Amino acid sequence: MEVKGKIIAVQPVQSGEGKNGAWKKQDYVIEYEQNSQYPRKMMFNLWGDKIDQYNIQEGQILSVSFDIDCREYNGRWYNDIRAWRVESGNETPASDGFIPAQPPVTPEIAPSDDASDLPF
Repeated sequence: MEVKGKIIAVQPVQSGEGKNGAWKKQDYVIEYEQNSQYPRKMMFNLWGDKIDQYNIQEGQILSVSFDIDCREYNGRWYNDIRAWRVESGNETPASDGFIPAQPPVTPEIAPSDDASDLPF
């Protein structure tokens, strides 16, 4: 799933030690459907190296791709919205550190009249 909006809150990094070693995560709040009468908000998180990779700051306009999962702990259920890709929501490169994805460049090959140019 994907949502595009403005980051309105960046929570402190949380870290700890688990059975698989050290971990860290950070939560962010994004406001989307900003043009509606009642804008929506969603909290998502990033884990590990993705925190430093994306360096999300309050006020950025972003497009966030995420997965939703649910887990049980002590008889209660909790939703987890984990981002796996974050891209700038701006159309042009900005000072926020994100560059929009560019289409692949296809080299132009001149046509040849000689059938012997085949590589096989």
